[in-house]
Amino acid sequence: MGSTSWWTRADSRVLEAAIGLGLLLVGLFGVLFPILGVTGPLPPVDTREVRLADAAQLPGIPGAVALRGTDHAELVFAAPGFADRLLLVLPELVGNLLLVAILSILLQVARTFRGGDLFAPRNAPRLLAIAIALPLRGFLVPLAERICWPPGRRRRTPSASSPSST
Repeated sequence: MGSTSWWTRADSRVLEAAIGLGLLLVGLFGVLFPILGVTGPLPPVDTREVRLADAAQLPGIPGAVALRGTDHAELVFAAPGFADRLLLVLPELVGNLLLVAILSILLQVARTFRGGDLFAPRNAPRLLAIAIALPLRGFLVPLAERICWPPGRRRRTPSASSPSST
């Protein structure tokens, strides 16, 4: 008695194309363009989205840093240096590099479906790598944000007597 699979070669191609398109878009817009914004060929990265719980003041040199918005705001630097631009994109870059790795492994898994074997033994280590990379991404992105933008340096809120860091 033979078994038939509902999975066809066309299904494999569509899945591979969808994962490949996602990989291309994340690689292009999530990795390459931010790197080019840091190194200089594209307009330099000079803004950072911040979320404000209450009114905020910006310490520092007037005109060098500006805050636009109320609840979801943009922190804009007038002339950021290379290190400043790198710190602005590092959390996003870390997350997107891990996402590229996850999508690359997922594409390798999808390619094994061509032969009709949906449970290929070589997919087990690949799925383990994805299972490790997903929580790692959830850990490393907030860690990179904390390193690049510690809470005391993100914003200052006014208090009754004097501004204090939050």
